[in-house]
Amino acid sequence: MFNTTICKELDIEYPIIQGGMMWVSKTELSSAVSNAGGLGIITALSFGSSDELRSEIKKMKMATNKPFGVNITLLPTLRPINYDAYIDVILDEEVKIVETAGNNPEKYIVKLKDNNVKIIHKCTSIRHAKKAENIGCDFISIDGYECAGHPGEDDVTSLLLVPLAVESLKIPVIASGGFADARGFVAALALGATGVNMGTRFFATKEAPVHDNIKKAIVNASERDTILILRTLKNTMRVLKNDLAKTVYEMESKGAKLEELAPLLSGLRGKESFISGNTNNSLIACGMAAGLIKDIPSVSELIEKIISEAKSIVNQLHSL
Repeated sequence: MFNTTICKELDIEYPIIQGGMMWVSKTELSSAVSNAGGLGIITALSFGSSDELRSEIKKMKMATNKPFGVNITLLPTLRPINYDAYIDVILDEEVKIVETAGNNPEKYIVKLKDNNVKIIHKCTSIRHAKKAENIGCDFISIDGYECAGHPGEDDVTSLLLVPLAVESLKIPVIASGGFADARGFVAALALGATGVNMGTRFFATKEAPVHDNIKKAIVNASERDTILILRTLKNTMRVLKNDLAKTVYEMESKGAKLEELAPLLSGLRGKESFISGNTNNSLIACGMAAGLIKDIPSVSELIEKIISEAKSIVNQLHSL
């Protein structure tokens, strides 16, 4: 019933993609998604070097024989990143699906296309989606204002961005931001998307390599328990509303500059908290979809439930 364009082109069973999440999108989670019929995504920058990424890709190949992808996020960082080395490893290991996000990936398009890599570009505006289509990306993952992490600066929701992208582009569109259950999945398809990308929902699954305290914080959060920070730096980020996020927000409101904020923004804080379970000393990317999340299932249970309930919803709508 849900054999959409992305299923056919990427050889996956269900049009459900797991978001690329820093420190979280590793083999434990990503292979579970691929094995359950979706598309698992490894986040390259979770690994401190291209050699570490190579080891993780090899580990992924041992854990699944299904398609998977690698995310490369091109955003300003506090440490310099050799993106070319990461790209070379992806190609050496014959990964055939890459998700780019953040800044313009044009520099890498020819190299990826010459190696028969399918490119999904995640962006937050129609103008950037059109540019990505023009430079040769195969899919657009359009990220609404509800999303975890970086929603851009335009504050446009998925309900508008998805149909606008579909009518503006010739390439298929993936709906991202605010999706966590069968209702959103069906709605995304109704809006014209070829599938959905879910990050926060997969964060709260048994296989996500994160301390249970963090997962429980997501389950206990409402749709109002996220906060936007770094707006003054034009690098807006949606995170769980915890003590550190409130501190950063208050510092910004008083005019704090990057130099003052930098010690609080280190991604290593998140890495440590995901191990220790401290829910207040790091910035935890979290989407408004947390309000829809009430449990911590296995990945296979989650995907099976979404597809089963989606079929029921479609049948109900058909009866109307």
